[in-house]
Amino acid sequence: MSGRAPVPAPRDPAKPHSPAPARRPADRPPRARTVIEALPWLERFRDKAVVIKFGGNAMVDEELKRAFARDVVSLRYAGLRPVVVHGGGPQISALLDRLDLEVRFTAGLRVTTPEVMDVVRMVLAGRVQRDIVGLINAHGPFAVGLTGEDAHTLTAVRRPAWVDGEPVDIGLVGDIVRVDPDTVRALMDRGRIPVVSPVARGEDGGIYNINADLAASALASALDAERLVMLTDVAGLYANWPDSTEVVERLTAGELEAMLPGLASGMVPKMEGCLRAVREGVRMAHVLDGRVPHSLLLEVFTGEATGTTVVPDPPNPPDAGGGPGAPARVATVPPLGGDGPGHGRAASAGAPRTAAAGTRHTSGARQAAGGHGTAETRPAADGQDTTGAGVPDDRTGTGAGHDG
Repeated sequence: MSGRAPVPAPRDPAKPHSPAPARRPADRPPRARTVIEALPWLERFRDKAVVIKFGGNAMVDEELKRAFARDVVSLRYAGLRPVVVHGGGPQISALLDRLDLEVRFTAGLRVTTPEVMDVVRMVLAGRVQRDIVGLINAHGPFAVGLTGEDAHTLTAVRRPAWVDGEPVDIGLVGDIVRVDPDTVRALMDRGRIPVVSPVARGEDGGIYNINADLAASALASALDAERLVMLTDVAGLYANWPDSTEVVERLTAGELEAMLPGLASGMVPKMEGCLRAVREGVRMAHVLDGRVPHSLLLEVFTGEATGTTVVPDPPNPPDAGGGPGAPARVATVPPLGGDGPGHGRAASAGAPRTAAAGTRHTSGARQAAGGHGTAETRPAADGQDTTGAGVPDDRTGTGAGHDG
């Protein structure tokens, strides 16, 4: 047998010869294209902190909980440094009912007596947090649970609710006044994923129930996070619900600040948290529909998740009094649920519902399941997570998305 290579058959002269066409980028296999498109995002976010507020129906749907845990672990494997802050309102309300303890709200905030506070701590730190930690750790030894009490991570002062311009005592509900991120950062430096329950130590030595949205915002600012992501029960900030299902796709901090006084209670803490975060150095904040599987990954790695994105204000031009050396603009942010002097009042059913000029909208947005046109200003919340198990949603861009 000869060692020569076989001679190729002669080409049929009737058939014109042409090389195989080069595969265009659009012809690449979908999985390869997904990886290639993610590369710029992976480069941008490597070693960057991303704070995720986990709430809404995703917290009570077992499949969505497992999907969320996989997504958070995927972020960690991709080189990001995720931190989870969770709510737990439905679970708290359910246990209060079982214990025959009163469930009461004032100006959208849960009245937190010492007995209720015991339940809040038990449910948030002893059940909800442990569930999330367990789901994440099914993929490896990553998650470590802690509360805002631990190592003085979150320090709060007691706050009232505001009703008709007057302060009303609502018990052990607090506003965060100081964040010590060292413990969270040390866990991140060791490759761990902190899972934080929104309970804080008070300056007076007490323990306070904290809004989960605002806890996530404060922690994101203290960590100098690249992004803050709020996973909730609505498609985003609706521009003109119920007349339209348009979602405000993108708006600046200034545009959001102008809209805040008209927002009803359920959306206030989320949007207030986004505003505070971008005003305090977080590069971008998002409100995403947590009922959509993998919306977190879509936003972080492609920017294609539907929802509302809040970005910092652009620099002022020199002729507008800005430019180098100009003083930074200080935002006056209305506290959650307030309607006293300087506080944002929940929008009434007849209040005008228009988006700020210059905002971008997405038409045809998904209507949240079980949406209602009539608001019930009772966003049961814990740790003040705007949550009401079985409570109708006011899903306006100016309304409440009962989350948790």
